Amino acid sequence: MLNFHSTVKYSCFCSLNYYLTDNLQNKDKIPVIWLEDYSPTLYFRLDYRSQGAGKFQIVILYFGEAFVFFLIALLLIAATYATKLTSKLGIPVLLLFLGSGMIIGSDALNLIYFDDAILAQKITNIALIFIIFEGGFRTRREALRFVFGPALTLATFGIVLTAATLGLLIYYVTSFSLLYSFLIGCIISSTDAAAVFTIFRQQSVKKHVSTTLEVESATNDPMAILLTVVTIQIITGQTKNVPFFLINLAWQLGGGIGIGWIIGKIGSQLFDKLEVENRGYYHVMSIAVSLLAFGFADSIHSNGIIAVFFAGYWLGNSDFVYRRGVGSFIEGISTFSNMALFLLLGVLVFPKSLIPVWKEGLLITLLMIFAARPIVIFVCTWPFKFRFKEKLFIIWGGIKGAVPIVLATYPAAYGIDKNHHIFNIVFFAVFLSCLLQGTTMRWVATKLRLSMPARPKAMHSIELITMRKSDFDVFEIQIPDTSRIDGKKIRELTLPPAALIISIIRENRIIPAKGDTVLKKQDIVFVLATSKEINRINTELST
Repeated sequence: MLNFHSTVKYSCFCSLNYYLTDNLQNKDKIPVIWLEDYSPTLYFRLDYRSQGAGKFQIVILYFGEAFVFFLIALLLIAATYATKLTSKLGIPVLLLFLGSGMIIGSDALNLIYFDDAILAQKITNIALIFIIFEGGFRTRREALRFVFGPALTLATFGIVLTAATLGLLIYYVTSFSLLYSFLIGCIISSTDAAAVFTIFRQQSVKKHVSTTLEVESATNDPMAILLTVVTIQIITGQTKNVPFFLINLAWQLGGGIGIGWIIGKIGSQLFDKLEVENRGYYHVMSIAVSLLAFGFADSIHSNGIIAVFFAGYWLGNSDFVYRRGVGSFIEGISTFSNMALFLLLGVLVFPKSLIPVWKEGLLITLLMIFAARPIVIFVCTWPFKFRFKEKLFIIWGGIKGAVPIVLATYPAAYGIDKNHHIFNIVFFAVFLSCLLQGTTMRWVATKLRLSMPARPKAMHSIELITMRKSDFDVFEIQIPDTSRIDGKKIRELTLPPAALIISIIRENRIIPAKGDTVLKKQDIVFVLATSKEINRINTELST
């Protein structure tokens, strides 16, 4: 650590002559230093310029808060546009943001130095609240019912079995103790919802298979987080009373679900009673509901993450005012949280520190993909009707993501991973999982003949935004190739009196709906109707 004290002034560029009594080593490597006498967000770069024998001029370039914000903004913009390319190539966005963070971090461009695991855990916990809340919000009750058995088995018992199986394998092939092996298994047990959802937006797979993977990835994070925290408590000696430990575990799970249900129900009522013209207050309310679920559950020693997920689930499946607008905002804040989280974790890791653990990381990744995951899938899906090739695809769909890397900061924050050994191993394993599984999901689906024709994606959308409760909504229906209404005019349809076709999307063009407008197969039709009538309308347009 270099301290210049009062010599350095607040200016963009300043220099001072510094006489060195010994030869300056590695002067081609320009370090970034942190001046303790000033704000901890002020960064400086040193440049050594030769002024003759034994004499150098040190030029100090000041990077203040504005520069850090400027750099982060550029990264977010560049990475956001880059996702258009990565989605087409099937590359998980996690790799893009982790890579960006690693590049600007300490071992590469050396622009930002960050190694505070405790602060990282606090920041990532906040990001997790919004990520988990959005995962619950977009989990549809219909989808949950459709794959309730296999998806919920994988998200609960499957997580425990993954942690136990992988933990035992790690224990027998590495030098980790049994408890630490199980801890790594817990940390890395959950799958990544963002990666799975992104892949299925680009590649259609048979519904019961894709829905199982989507619901599993959206619902398994709370159990992984709970197991990780409990295991750390056991390691640190906080659970000596076994009966109390079991009661506390039941309270963590049951209390979290109950609190989530209560907050979700209260939240939907709060949205209905708000009735303000400024839509921004509905967005503020959604943030408040997610934080309320976490804060209330955590304050009474239940599991805040489980409460957040189920609050999002109950709210997302409730009919409340401005629901679609709230859903779009929650998706946006979750996306930003994911991006910020990946960038932060990329900066936190030192790429050079991954070199000593690459063998362990590679071994654990292979055990996870080709041993633990297959055992878990075959055991958990045994009572359900899945074909062998469908089970193989579900095995390959166990992509790791943000939550395992976040959980990998917990041991260091609790003081049981001071050299970041566990964090580096988990980071390496997650990165490799995304690289191997995430980039080959489409290829595997094609080879296993599970791919389905992709539904055309409209570049336009119509939504009914209302600040008061209404029975009406705008529904989107696609006319299939086999529909009997292909070639018919709108006036020839038998629709309920209160229903109205308001617009048609055809080949990404908006067509105003009139009585003599002819409907064609693959048209996307927007219908204004009540929820009670939409099934009848869907039947009329689809059969």
